[in-house]
Amino acid sequence: MKRNIIFSTDAEKVEKNKEHHDEPVSGLGTPLQTDRWIYRIVVSALALTLISSIGGAVWLQANDKDIPEILIGLGTGALGGLAGLLAPTPSKE
Repeated sequence: MKRNIIFSTDAEKVEKNKEHHDEPVSGLGTPLQTDRWIYRIVVSALALTLISSIGGAVWLQANDKDIPEILIGLGTGALGGLAGLLAPTPSKE
């Protein structure tokens, strides 16, 4: 059986956790809401993909070669993903 380590000085919360140690802790939020590194890694990966596809398309065009459809698709998808992540969410007011 896995034991939970508690770092709290509130005796009531400590006792409640000892009695109900199998129940999940509520009110923490999802990892995307609490861990900012996940968000930064995803945004960085999408930005790198977008910049690479633009750079590749410019380089291919400068060398008089055709731009592959997959390069256009990657750039478009990365741009859409960045727009979706960086757009403000509507408020519930």
